[in-house]
Amino acid sequence: MQIGVLGGGFQGCCLALALAERGNHVSLFDKNTHLISRAGFANEGKIHLGYMYANDPSLQTAAIMARGALAFEPFIKRFLSSDSKAFETSSPAAYVVHRESQRAPEEVAAYLGNAHDLIVQHADGKTPQYFGQNLKEPPRRWSHSQRESEFDGSIAVDAYDTCEVAINPLAMAKGIQNCVLSHPRIEVHLNSEIQTAEDGKSSITIIGTRNGRRFTEQFDHAVNALWDGRLAVDQAYGLPISHRWIHRLKYGVSLSLPRNAAMPRSATFVSGPFGEVVSYPRGQIYLTWYPVCLREMTKAVKPPDWPNIAEEPLRNQILSDTISQMAEFILALRELRPEMLPEAIVKGGAIVAVGETDIYDPKSELHNRYEIGITSHNRYHSIDPGKLTMAPYFAQQLADQISSI
Repeated sequence: MQIGVLGGGFQGCCLALALAERGNHVSLFDKNTHLISRAGFANEGKIHLGYMYANDPSLQTAAIMARGALAFEPFIKRFLSSDSKAFETSSPAAYVVHRESQRAPEEVAAYLGNAHDLIVQHADGKTPQYFGQNLKEPPRRWSHSQRESEFDGSIAVDAYDTCEVAINPLAMAKGIQNCVLSHPRIEVHLNSEIQTAEDGKSSITIIGTRNGRRFTEQFDHAVNALWDGRLAVDQAYGLPISHRWIHRLKYGVSLSLPRNAAMPRSATFVSGPFGEVVSYPRGQIYLTWYPVCLREMTKAVKPPDWPNIAEEPLRNQILSDTISQMAEFILALRELRPEMLPEAIVKGGAIVAVGETDIYDPKSELHNRYEIGITSHNRYHSIDPGKLTMAPYFAQQLADQISSI
């Protein structure tokens, strides 16, 4: 079959590989000059096991994230060698309860236990691969002295070790990009922006512009794997948008620690508008703090073309404020100064999610990610992965679906 995939981000590239692996011929379209050049590389790389979603006590988000996390490494290993830098991971994340958490410490503790039970359940009877981590080891509560050695204990009121890790998103993007570009069954069309798709009797036509000129191409199936442009193309095709959506522009800080600087623990702060620190090998860390790093928000179907890399003076403002606010309770950050970090990069992108209010609202739909996945109508398919974690899982699922038709 000839299949058109709209969007050359991480989801689109994973899908293109999965479809080509099954013998299909894929045309991959992206409006940018490079594949995986926006949100797919400008993130922390967390492969979520579901521990973050304590504000979804139904565990629906935890369940789908567990499925995605367990599918992630086996999928990528089919295309990248096991010694690829894409498989270098952060230190495992501690989940830390902030004193202003929207969930009490005992609620977070119960949720972590329940989420862990789901992970074990999904891994049962299989040989789960999750970056060498022992998935059967339950979250372990920190002692008071351990918390005090890493954090201001008056702010970090409880903490638990987990086995959740992050991959290096830039290395992953480069590895997958190279694999796509070299695949004989995948044809890549850059500088190509898709406007809509139209059903035919035995085919589907996609319509777009390439280098400013209109083009149309016919396929057996078309898949909308766009990220922040997905809803607009769905709407133009005629697929109903059944929820209220919010697009948010959020940045994070990637930096190399100065020599002899203390390495902070990887930690995610819950539950509410907080953030995290992710510690990678060789002194690389990623910081994001919601009150500082959230810069824009819109409920429009198509958001502005927000920049992925923050330029000055915004870069220095986010860098300075993120370090100063997180250093209030992360002891290892207290010696850092922006002037010590000339190569720090402030990068980010759109977060696309179902919801009407921001995460400052404990009841906001943004606190969950279970209303995601694949929507199909005739020969047109649309994928909302929700998180980086889910892209290989949905790529595999849709490739199987299309190939069985």
